[in-house]
Amino acid sequence: MNEPVRRLARLDPYCPEAEGAKALITGRQNFTPRRLVEPGPTEQHVVELLSAAAAAPDHGELSPWRFVLIPATARARLGRVFRDALLERDAQATEQQQADAREKAVRAPCLMLAVVDVGPRDPPIPSFERVVSLGCAIQNMLLLARAMGFGSGLSSGQALRSTVLREAFGLAPDEHGVCFVSFGTVAKARSMRARPSSGDICSTFSDEG
Repeated sequence: MNEPVRRLARLDPYCPEAEGAKALITGRQNFTPRRLVEPGPTEQHVVELLSAAAAAPDHGELSPWRFVLIPATARARLGRVFRDALLERDAQATEQQQADAREKAVRAPCLMLAVVDVGPRDPPIPSFERVVSLGCAIQNMLLLARAMGFGSGLSSGQALRSTVLREAFGLAPDEHGVCFVSFGTVAKARSMRARPSSGDICSTFSDEG
């Protein structure tokens, strides 16, 4: 065991490091892309965020997920994809609805699509474990972004299941766009939502049965 691991193993749960980590985790909030404005993460920030994602658990070392960065220069194209995805499911969508769909593409300074591969792999790690791995990768990014001083948020929607979006992002047959991940400066803070207690989310396995 190397020295850093030995040191962390001895940390008291109320030491400064543990308290700092707890504050970072419990203080995280989800912000809609509309609430995230410039300045956003720099190129180096993005590299660091993706490095944090790469530290996520990955059973079988499959690397079953990836991210697609959507730069400012590609937002107009994404807007057209959102519009076409709307028309794919509702050919009668109004001009205003189409404009609203396009506008969603220009929110948040930094935007990525999170993609997971659930197809046959060797070793045959269950698909739900791969989705969990992606979730861990995303959470790593969200927490590091908060430590950097940025807000973040996840967003989804029917467009993710559209043929036009799948084709635009070059998704393989077994790949799925899970959500968009946004980063930026929080335009307006809001109150924390009530969260479940430890007793609400954990039970104890009985020694009787």
